[in-house]
Amino acid sequence: MKSCKMSEESCVILVTGGSGLVGQAIKTIIDEEKQKDGTSKAETWIFCGSKDGDLRDKAQTDALFERHRPTYVIHLAAMVGGLFHNMAHNLDFFRENMAINDNVLSASQKNNVKKVVSCLSTCIFPDKTTYPIDETMVHNGPPHTSNYGYSYAKRMIDVLNRGYHEMHGCMFTSVIPCNVFGPHDNFNLESSHVIPALIRRMDDAMQKGDETFTVMGSGKPLRQFIYSLDLARLFIWVLRHYDSVEPIILSVDEEDEVTISTVAEMIKKAHGFPGEIVYDTTKADGQHKKTASNTKLRTLYKDFRFTPFETAIQDTVAWFKQNREQART
Repeated sequence: MKSCKMSEESCVILVTGGSGLVGQAIKTIIDEEKQKDGTSKAETWIFCGSKDGDLRDKAQTDALFERHRPTYVIHLAAMVGGLFHNMAHNLDFFRENMAINDNVLSASQKNNVKKVVSCLSTCIFPDKTTYPIDETMVHNGPPHTSNYGYSYAKRMIDVLNRGYHEMHGCMFTSVIPCNVFGPHDNFNLESSHVIPALIRRMDDAMQKGDETFTVMGSGKPLRQFIYSLDLARLFIWVLRHYDSVEPIILSVDEEDEVTISTVAEMIKKAHGFPGEIVYDTTKADGQHKKTASNTKLRTLYKDFRFTPFETAIQDTVAWFKQNREQART
């Protein structure tokens, strides 16, 4: 399969979930490319959101693909949420994501899409496992019980990719990012992930003049976080250069893993919050760690440089403060 090299062909790239965190980050990088050196001038990028079609519905999905006739697809659309939202809605997360993924990949095959890059998550890995986790371990055991619905639905993308490759020769692949954050994140407290939730809640606390700020849980769990603009650059690299149905982990290095308490302190510093952080240990922590190995990525893309975590936190807090009224809150 030819990579989507701009000097060789013009092509249409459809991004599902294009209005979300990662989709908007990809749009930012593509716009930068076009202004800087014209790398992606022959590419037509289409960023679709839920207003453009309900991907849970097969007919609407097929109509979207008929309308745009994509050459390539980056599949980001999903029903997503934080720990407590997942725990309360596992069945919904499974059924809705299964429908979305089945419809998108079916439509891609019917429309002869050359390559689909779907987005998975490190939460798909087995709860009981050895660390660091790598791409060979996806199906080695049950995921954590807190988000089994979402996790199993995401795992099934890998099963579908292999099936479409065996039966139809399709180049459908997937990436597995660690926890993503950045501008255009979801700051809705009912469904947001840990970093946007902390940023939003601390901003609220500062506006109310609170003297303390409460973090749910012990603050001890360890996580790897990737800045959305770094992930966007890697997604574009995968689209153009990675030709295997085997998933690839897109994560910062193992030594860049941080505790939730470290994250909270960095957000406090970025906000300039003068109060004290306290921890509500009656609340669930979720998985203690899910350290991922990026050895495969580092082998294939040796010189990629990640944005320093503190810099990315500062940029994200600044973006939220400037865009609070327009942000997803």
